[in-house]
Amino acid sequence: MKRKRMLSFAAVVAGFALYFSLNEPNTAYAMHIMEGFLPVGWAVFWWVLFLPFFLMGLRSLKRLTKEQPETKLLLGLAGAFAFVLSALKIPSVTGSSSHPTGTGLGAVLFGPLAMTVLGSFVLLFQAVLLAHGGLTTLGANAFSMAVVGPFVAYSVYRLTVRSTGKQRLAVFLAAALADMATYVVTSLQLALAFPAASGGVLASFAKFAGIFAVTQIPLAISEGLLTVLVWNWLMVYNRQELNTLQSIKRGA
Repeated sequence: MKRKRMLSFAAVVAGFALYFSLNEPNTAYAMHIMEGFLPVGWAVFWWVLFLPFFLMGLRSLKRLTKEQPETKLLLGLAGAFAFVLSALKIPSVTGSSSHPTGTGLGAVLFGPLAMTVLGSFVLLFQAVLLAHGGLTTLGANAFSMAVVGPFVAYSVYRLTVRSTGKQRLAVFLAAALADMATYVVTSLQLALAFPAASGGVLASFAKFAGIFAVTQIPLAISEGLLTVLVWNWLMVYNRQELNTLQSIKRGA
């Protein structure tokens, strides 16, 4: 057990080291909607939509840590994984930037509600420490990345495991499709706030989605593969904790 905890801690430290070594301050337009970019009405709307999921997530996390306190290290790992991946802003050929989300792993491990809380804190720290995103737009960013992404990941994972029995395939699809779902929702959020003069919301959505499609599809595939690698590592060194989490979710 001590060895497993040391390995989990080392993974978290390695994740932060990877972030600080690869990520540089960047003023390009990032996929986290930046501070003040949304009209006030839409910013409030997404906050109102997001908050119920966050409150339910707090209850889910409280129950989980009370019943299985040994999973706290895995929670830290899932949070660090999401922080590192979503903070890596990769330049796009369109003059903007894209990034992975990292929420699929936590959703598969702990369920979508728990990952809603972890993802929200990831976005909060990035907004405060890295100027990546914003506080007024936190509700919108959290709804797309910390609500929709995890729910898509968890649903895809469960459906794939039940239909195929292939766990690694399920993990890959969960992470990749959670990434894509986040960007689809963000494009919709921007389209609703800024409909095109000609074509309205649909035209605007096509424009925003197209801006990121070139880089986001390969990023989603890469995130899926990386998440499978991390999952394989966890199966080797944290199998007991994974089995416990699976048992909890089956009994929920």
